[in-house]
Amino acid sequence: MSNQDQIEQIIRGQEQAVQQKNIDGAMASYSTDVVSFDVVNTLQKVGLQACRERLESWLSQFPGSFSYAIEKLSVVASDELGFGYSFNHVKGALANGDEINMRWRSTVCLSKQNGHWLIIHEHSSVPYDAKSGQALIKLEE
Repeated sequence: MSNQDQIEQIIRGQEQAVQQKNIDGAMASYSTDVVSFDVVNTLQKVGLQACRERLESWLSQFPGSFSYAIEKLSVVASDELGFGYSFNHVKGALANGDEINMRWRSTVCLSKQNGHWLIIHEHSSVPYDAKSGQALIKLEE
């Protein structure tokens, strides 16, 4: 299997784990010193535990079923480094009763360590309207 295929398999595995609210499965390919740039709260999260807590918090917002999809995934890889970028989409009812239908941009960077690909960095972002300062979360492209 090519490096690109291996990375796509990891990202698609994460997608499936998130859909199932499987925290351990979603975190299985993270490096212990991963750095995450997220769309909420702090500018960065450092380390496996910080990323795990963020995922647990996010998934707990959906008491019932929800949809999560990684759209238009592209993967590039060399022998030791690789990355995937995509549009991610979540839709569902939040615990407070609000409905969410949000898309964001995602980049996941991986490093091959001891023969295994591990996520060393992830970056999520949303464009914003410069006039209003509001995030544009319902864009399709």
